[in-house]
Amino acid sequence: MIQRIILGLVMLLLFSCVEKLVEKPDNLIPQDKMVLILKEMAIVNAAKGTDLGKLRNNGIDPTSFVFEKYEIDSTQFVDSDRYYASLPLVYETLYKKVESSLENERLQMEEDKKVKDSLDLLQKSTKKEIDSSLKDTIPTLKSPQ
Repeated sequence: MIQRIILGLVMLLLFSCVEKLVEKPDNLIPQDKMVLILKEMAIVNAAKGTDLGKLRNNGIDPTSFVFEKYEIDSTQFVDSDRYYASLPLVYETLYKKVESSLENERLQMEEDKKVKDSLDLLQKSTKKEIDSSLKDTIPTLKSPQ
């Protein structure tokens, strides 16, 4: 019993001495919105890696686009990211949610592609059958001799 009390006091002492590395910013982005922003940033970074020239030719700055979409500025994003990074368990949770969301989106896109491919294949085979049956029903014209 005394050991449990001592252990509890030691744990209380350790946790009460934890120093906050970064103060919570006044304009902190909520966690759910931060997940969406981080997901968009991951997609933007992937797009930059595939064809940045196409984005530039269309006058699109991907990072600015994300900031405008979520009505934030770069300072607010950096401050919020730094704050969440100072809380490793929270930060890990955020990124696990981002990863899960991206994975779900990937699986949905694969499923949509399978459905589209199946429909395309069905359409091609139906078209071939129709063309084939039309050839059989149309009499061939013979040239006069």
